[in-house]
Amino acid sequence: MTNHSRQNKLLVAVDCIIFGFDGQELKLLLIKRGFEPEKGRWSLMGGFVQPKESFEDAATRVLKQLTGLEDVYMEQLYAFSNPDRDPTDRIASIAYFSLIDINKYQQQLSDEFHAEWFQLAKTPSLIFDHRDMIDMAREKLQYKAAIHPILFELLPDKFTLPQLQSLYEGVYDAVLDKRNFSRKVLSTGLLVKQKEKEKETSKKGAFYFKLDKKKYQKKFNAFLNFIPNPHNLK
Repeated sequence: MTNHSRQNKLLVAVDCIIFGFDGQELKLLLIKRGFEPEKGRWSLMGGFVQPKESFEDAATRVLKQLTGLEDVYMEQLYAFSNPDRDPTDRIASIAYFSLIDINKYQQQLSDEFHAEWFQLAKTPSLIFDHRDMIDMAREKLQYKAAIHPILFELLPDKFTLPQLQSLYEGVYDAVLDKRNFSRKVLSTGLLVKQKEKEKETSKKGAFYFKLDKKKYQKKFNAFLNFIPNPHNLK
């Protein structure tokens, strides 16, 4: 019989990287850490995996505690296991990233954790290896957005092409050609043009579009090569 009593203790946590879009900018949700070490500094939302939880169940619980949300897009990113990543104990963290529409869920954020949205370019100093987690999540998001219409998870039910372009530019930290972008996105056949326009940002206004959800499920690869080479955009 294998004797596990001689093995060193290893704690397992989850951390959630939550990206949000407010119609103009791609942002990141952070909390103020409420305990030592690093009390008062900005942090990702996280927690320990409970004995009867899977990693995904733990991440779902943590996400709901902060945002009140369930059934949002969430994907496992990576296991961060550097022995010295946490000064208190040997703690491995399974990172997940999520995508939400800020305007739809802003009022559901828990006040308990003092959460705030930050522009990605203005993210404050973070605890431990949380910056590495965010950088890796953004790279993963860039890769997936180039081959799948995953970014629609960040958009409201109806949106304009300028808003969609702003979202892609935020993800890739790049300026995209307006005419070329519109042509490519409309060629996917995933968007349904609406009759009404958004006129708050210009007199002429931009038509609203909606995602054809049936085609979204059937043609999930319609954005293949939508961004030809994401790495060249930086």
